[in-house]
Amino acid sequence: MPQEKARTARIEARLAPDVLALVKRAAEIQGRSVSDFVVSAAQEAAHRAIEETEIIRLSVAGQRAFADAILKPPAPSEGLKRAFASHRRLIREVR
Repeated sequence: MPQEKARTARIEARLAPDVLALVKRAAEIQGRSVSDFVVSAAQEAAHRAIEETEIIRLSVAGQRAFADAILKPPAPSEGLKRAFASHRRLIREVR
C-alpha cells in the first residue's frame, strides 16, 4: 500500500446543498470520505488542466506539416532579413 503524504494545507469551499449532496453520494458510492473524494477529484482536474495546456495534439496532417517546417524551413523573407540585421546592429551598439 503506498504511503500517504502528510497533509499540511487546508482549503475551504462553500457549496450549494444540492452540490454537497451530489458529492456525498459520489463519495459514498466509491466508499471514500467526502474529503478524500474531493481531494482526489481536485487533483485529477488539476492534472487534466495542466496537461491540456502543456500537450499539443496534432492531426496526422498537422504532424507532417510541423515536421516539414522543422526539417525544411522556408528561406527567410526580406522582412526577417532586415529584422535580423537591425537586431545585429542594436546588439553591437549595446556591447
